[in-house]
Amino acid sequence: MKKLILALSVLLIATSATKRNVTLFLVGDSTMADKTELDISPEVGWGQVFPSFLNDKITVENHAMNGRSTNSFQKEGRWQVVLDRLHKGDIVIIEFGHNDQKITDPVRYASIEDYRKNLKKMTAEAQAKGAHVIIATPISRRHFDSKTGELIPKHTAYPYAARMAAKEMNVPLLDLEEATTEWLINLGDEASKKYFMNVAPGECKKFPDGKIDNTHLRENGALEVGRMAAQLILEGKMKPLCKYIKKDAVEHLPAAKYTVFCRPNFKSDKTVKVESDLKTDLK
Repeated sequence: MKKLILALSVLLIATSATKRNVTLFLVGDSTMADKTELDISPEVGWGQVFPSFLNDKITVENHAMNGRSTNSFQKEGRWQVVLDRLHKGDIVIIEFGHNDQKITDPVRYASIEDYRKNLKKMTAEAQAKGAHVIIATPISRRHFDSKTGELIPKHTAYPYAARMAAKEMNVPLLDLEEATTEWLINLGDEASKKYFMNVAPGECKKFPDGKIDNTHLRENGALEVGRMAAQLILEGKMKPLCKYIKKDAVEHLPAAKYTVFCRPNFKSDKTVKVESDLKTDLK
């Protein structure tokens, strides 16, 4: 009897030691994605620094990819990679819209209706694996009218379609478009420039002649958007993700904590830190 109890105790300890963390999968475009040229460019995706707002009881896999839409992310097999890695109880945040609008590109373009259908399809497929899904609207582009100083919306009806998809699928909505629009309006044209990729000549190696980019974020902008996301998750009591949010990080902006790079189909001469299981699964 003592031997049986001892064996069961050892088994319980071993099981507890190898218990897998719940994983948060981030799925989206360049505004969310991990950037791999941090040594030569200040661009950072908000998903890349989202671990700054999470406790250590959840793991983050950021599968977001520059230039992708709900169409191209699926066609390239990137969504299937996520589905294959999902476990029951995992969480998925889906944020697209910037590239779905590109009507001249048949690979990426999705009409507003197709965009809504794609979001619903991806949600249903993740739910079939037992995952929890949160649909996010795209973050606002920083585009102020030079004469009136008013912020001009650039996403047309795509945010509305994302809101409808979330409502129809009965999943939480992370309304980043609304939150970032309010943020930009409160900051105004001049004060908001420093959060985006408006690069002065000679500032970084990647853009030696400078660059004006009011879509993509610097680290400070990525942290602000990440904080907005974390705050909305707390306020909306979006289960189960809300229990992994660090409230003090939302109240007092923390130093950036970056994701462990995991995106598939990545080739670089640089050494990138990748968890051992991902080295095998995501070649």
